[in-house]
Amino acid sequence: MVSQEMLSQESTLTPQSVDTLYATHHQWLRGWLRRKLGCREQASELAHDTFLRIIAARNAAEIREPRDYLATIAKGLVFDLFRKQALERAYLDVLSTLPQASLPSMEERALMWEALLQIDRMLDGLKPKVRQAFLLSQLEGLTYAEIALSLQVTKRSVSNYMTTALAHCYDLMEAP
Repeated sequence: MVSQEMLSQESTLTPQSVDTLYATHHQWLRGWLRRKLGCREQASELAHDTFLRIIAARNAAEIREPRDYLATIAKGLVFDLFRKQALERAYLDVLSTLPQASLPSMEERALMWEALLQIDRMLDGLKPKVRQAFLLSQLEGLTYAEIALSLQVTKRSVSNYMTTALAHCYDLMEAP
């Protein structure tokens, strides 16, 4: 027999708590995002994604300051959107510099774009200097001494940065 205490410990997420949170704050969140983004469609999409994150976190019933909580999640999603848009602009800029004869096919472009997004997600969790050292090494082919000079740190720091970056990427690749 399942006790009431066991039920309450199992999960605080109930359909009613999500429904209530959504019904009470969805319009506000969408309006807040629309003012930030200037685009109704993106605002609706990010509001939807915000609630999906709450459902995935399974903590709707525990939220004490719903608007602050929703705004915090939404700000992170806005930041991710802007970063993705900047990456896409840079990718398209590089493609526009290629001669017509060497442009990749649409399928190759899609595969490269997916790879770029995956790399971006992997590097997102790194501190700025660690990420910069990793990119200078992997994309520019700089030596640790050159990276140290560029970042104004020691070679040992660069070595530590690279170890951190590689371990981070490895962990993400191994995660289910």
